[in-house]
Formats: sequence, structure tokens, C-alpha cells
Amino acid sequence: MTAAAGAPTRPEPPFVTRVVTTSRVRHYVSRVLAVIGLALVVVLFGLPLAWLVTAPFDSTPSLAVQWPDWTLSNFSAIAENRYALGSFANSAIIGIGTCVVVIVLGALAAYALSRVRIPGRDGLLYALLLLSSIVTGTAAMVPTFQLVNSLGLIDTHLAVVLVVSGGTLPTVIFILKDFMDSIPKSYEESARLYGAKPWQILRDVVVPIARPGLAFVAVWTLVQVWGNFLVPYLLLRTTAKQPAAVLMYTFYTESGQADLRLLSAFSLVFSIPIIAMYFLVNRRYGFRFHGGIKN
Repeated sequence: MTAAAGAPTRPEPPFVTRVVTTSRVRHYVSRVLAVIGLALVVVLFGLPLAWLVTAPFDSTPSLAVQWPDWTLSNFSAIAENRYALGSFANSAIIGIGTCVVVIVLGALAAYALSRVRIPGRDGLLYALLLLSSIVTGTAAMVPTFQLVNSLGLIDTHLAVVLVVSGGTLPTVIFILKDFMDSIPKSYEESARLYGAKPWQILRDVVVPIARPGLAFVAVWTLVQVWGNFLVPYLLLRTTAKQPAAVLMYTFYTESGQADLRLLSAFSLVFSIPIIAMYFLVNRRYGFRFHGGIKN
């Protein structure tokens, strides 16, 4: 039975009205807090990026974000600095060398750990990852410096490559092992039936399938090396051998103030290779933290 048309409606009980009002207030408050939180995140990340984009083109840059007085003279200051361009070459040498060492050794180790049953294998991987993330790095720089000094590798790019590779390899092996686990063993067995040698299976079957993982590791390793300050700062004594991340630390005027004209332009040029490589690899392979082939 329905209520007759025009009949007076019964008012809601007071406690129902309070519950509805409280629910609406909570909804609006949560929306307002979410917007405020998002705005804070945008400001915290956006302001440094806005300074990085505008300051290099400002004739009188400051630490504040402002509309630039357009000029390109800041970039000519890079060419006039005797060490600036060479520092990018040093960064490229250290970055490419580290990528080669990490990818080759990391892929071989990850493949072996994926195919060979070793007692305590997973525990070993987690222990290496933990030690490389916490114990090594800054805490291990004194013994690392003494080891490099005893080997006679102080002030060489090879020392930086080996030290950074040693600290990066455990994480790389941990990531690549997941890619190797996703490669069906039937592919390798089929290749073996056709007479393929082990190195041919690794080159023609395993590596092509694991290319997205190798590309991700290459970008991740290059980012770690490109912005690394502590290791090259301690191991390289000659200014001409220092990478860009360390040389940036020396950009001061004669009065001891930071040279913002040179520093801003150098920072923008310093960021371009990593950004370009990120978009190139993302477009070509995409970034994934695990393999995508199933049995």
C-alpha cells in the first residue's frame, strides 16, 4: 500500500538527521584534506622543477622562482668553465662503465641463481640486499678507501666504477632474478635439442626475453651513478677527473657565493641525459619490476 497523494510526510527522527549530517561533514572534510595534501605535494615537487626550468634562462637568477629576464648567456658560461664540459665526459665514462659491469655480472648471477637450486638461496639474496642497502655506502667508505688505496686505484675512474658496481650489484641481481624466473625453461630445452650451446642459449634466448629487465636496470644504475657524489668525491683527487655531480659543488664566485648563473644552467644540462634516457627506454621497453612471460 502506498501513501495517498498530498498526504503529509512524516518527519525523520532526530538521530537519523544527525547521522546524515555527520556523514556529509566527514565527506567534505576528507575531500578538503585530500585537496590540501595534493596541493602541498605539487608545491613541494613543482617549485624546484619550476626553478630548474626558469633560472637557467634568467640574466639575474636567484633562489626564488620568478619570471626570467630571458638570456642564453648562462649556457655560454658552461663552455667558458675549463672543467664543466669535461665533467660530463667523466660522468659518461663512469656511468657507462658501471652499467656494463652491473648488467653483465648481474645478468649472469641472476640467471645462475634462477636455474641452480642452492640451499638458502632466497635468504642469501635478501641478506645481500639488506647489507648493500644499510651496511655499505657511507658506513663502509673508510675500509673501501683503504682497500682502493692499497690497490693503487686512487684517483682513477676504474675505482669509482668498481665501488659503485659493488654497491649496486645485489639490488640488480635481486631485480633480474625475477625476470629470469619468468622465462619458461621449455624455451631453453627446445634450443638445447637443436644443438645450441649454453652461451648461445643465453645470448639468443634468455637475453632477448629479459631485455625489458636489462633496460630497467640500465636506467636505474645510470641514475644511481649520475647523481652519486660521495664515492667520486672521496676517490678522485684531480679536478679534471671529477664527474659533473662533484664539480657542481665547486661553482662559487670569488666572493664565496654560489654562482647561480653557472649553477642553474649546469643543473639543467646535467638533468637532460637522464630524462632523455628515461623517455627513450620507457617508449621502447616500458618499465616493469617483474617478467611478463608465463608458462
